[in-house]
Amino acid sequence: MNELKKKWLEEESIAHIHGWDFSHLDGRYNEGDDIPWSYKDVIHRYLKEDMCILDYDTGGGEFLLSLHHSYYLTSATEGFMPNVELCKSVLLPLGIDFKECSDCSKLPFEDESFDIVINRHGDFNAKELYRVLKKGGLFITQQVGEDNERDLVEMVLPNLEKPFPGMCLTVQKKVFEDVGFEVIESDEFYGSIEFYDIGAFVWFARIIEWEFVGFSVDACYDRLVNMHQKLIEDGCIKGTTHRYYMVCQK
Repeated sequence: MNELKKKWLEEESIAHIHGWDFSHLDGRYNEGDDIPWSYKDVIHRYLKEDMCILDYDTGGGEFLLSLHHSYYLTSATEGFMPNVELCKSVLLPLGIDFKECSDCSKLPFEDESFDIVINRHGDFNAKELYRVLKKGGLFITQQVGEDNERDLVEMVLPNLEKPFPGMCLTVQKKVFEDVGFEVIESDEFYGSIEFYDIGAFVWFARIIEWEFVGFSVDACYDRLVNMHQKLIEDGCIKGTTHRYYMVCQK
């Protein structure tokens, strides 16, 4: 167990992320790819060549670039400083209008600037989205739901409060409808996530710090040992993911 703890502490010490790159865990975990929709396909159903698009909370811009939309009709924001610097070095030279922004209630753009605003697993403010969208414009989002990985959190941090209560399809549809949007397409899904060694879980929990608030190897050591024993018995540690998406029209 001393050797295992050393490995877990090492994973904890190197836990950092460049953009949204989880390649450190390749072969060590699996987040089920069984979501019944493709977020990219949903966007492409509505995105036309002449449309102006904003990606709010773009991360490192990886997903935005995968859409292959005209750079000069593309804008993006990001507030997490390591990703801000990455976006400045990657997106700005391409001609993408990138702006630093960490307050979703104060977007640095004029009224009715965009045909489409997209947001995957980021923050948002329905009233502010309504302001920056053109009439008939769309907000297309895929979100991490309030119940995401709660079973994993309970394994190491029992009784920890949900970080984002109300992040579920029923609640958020009403939020957007109350602002004046029409929700024209939506779905919700509970999927699976598996870890094949506890070191991978440690790295993950340190990265996803907003879900695993207060997690550390020392603070949760006894519970990590219990997880290790369960992994030996079952072959993996299993958890539950929570996702939903909406297409909202102004």
